[in-house]
Amino acid sequence: MEKVKKALGEVWAKQPEGRTVIAIDGLSRSGKTTLSKSIAEYLSVQNIPYKLFHIDDLIVERMRRYGTGRDEWQEYYFLQWEIETLQEQFFGKLKTETEISLAFYDSGLDSHVSKKIRLPAAGIVLIEGVFLQRPEWRRYFDAAFYLDCPKEQRFERESEAAKRNSRKFADRYWKAEQYYEEIVRPKERADWVIQSGPEIGETT
Repeated sequence: MEKVKKALGEVWAKQPEGRTVIAIDGLSRSGKTTLSKSIAEYLSVQNIPYKLFHIDDLIVERMRRYGTGRDEWQEYYFLQWEIETLQEQFFGKLKTETEISLAFYDSGLDSHVSKKIRLPAAGIVLIEGVFLQRPEWRRYFDAAFYLDCPKEQRFERESEAAKRNSRKFADRYWKAEQYYEEIVRPKERADWVIQSGPEIGETT
C-alpha cells in the first residue's frame, strides 16, 4: 500500500488545483473493491476530497444483457453497460461538471434510480471496476491502476454457489476477460500494475 500511496501522490501533484480522475481496473475478484476502500480511507485521513464510483452500480437491466441472442461473453463485455451513454453522461463530465445525474442499478427491482451526485471542486475521483480501460473510456482517466491476479486465485475467491456454475464463468466471464486482455491489453496500458495476492501487493 505504501507504493500505492506514493503513486497517488505523484498523480495528485500534477493537478493539485483540479479534479484528478483515477481508474482502479482489474478482472473479476482481483481485489479492486478492497483497494478502492483502502485508497478512500487514506484520502480521508489526508483530508483530500474524493468521490468513489463503482462501475457495476451503472449496469443495465437483465433483459438487456441476458438472452439477447449474442454470445454470452459478448453480452457481458458489450451490453453490460451503455458504453457510449456512460462515455457522454458520466466519464465526459467528470472534469467539467460540479454535479452529474446518474441512473444507479437496483438489483432487487431490476431497474434504475436516478441520483444527483456532487463532485469535489478539487480532489480525486476514483472509479473502480472491470474493463475500465476499454478504448471508449480510457482517455478520461488521468491515471489507471491495474490489479493483476491469476484466474485460478480469483475463482477461489468466488462463493461456493458461484463455483458450482463453472459453465457460466467459462462461457460468459472468462471469454470476455480474455478478449479484454488480448485486444485492449490493460496491463500494458495501465500506469501502475498491482500484484494482487492473498493481500494486495506492491505496484510495478
